[in-house]
Amino acid sequence: MFYKLTKEQQQTMISDIQTFFSQERDEEITEFAAERVLDFIKESLAPHFYNAAVQDARKVLEQQYASMEDEILTLERPVK
Repeated sequence: MFYKLTKEQQQTMISDIQTFFSQERDEEITEFAAERVLDFIKESLAPHFYNAAVQDARKVLEQQYASMEDEILTLERPVK
């Protein structure tokens, strides 16, 4: 994974996973089990979300570049 989570971020996520299992599945899981779920998400699912975000950023940059290019072209003066 490219991004390293802080200990606090990881602990919050583990707690959130435990809460999810408790509320949605009526199942109590240990901190270790929640950490394994988090590892699975980071290794298997997060790259898909990361790549989607990269593509979204790429589209925004392409749009901004096209807009800047249009603005620069308006500065051109006719040549006789």
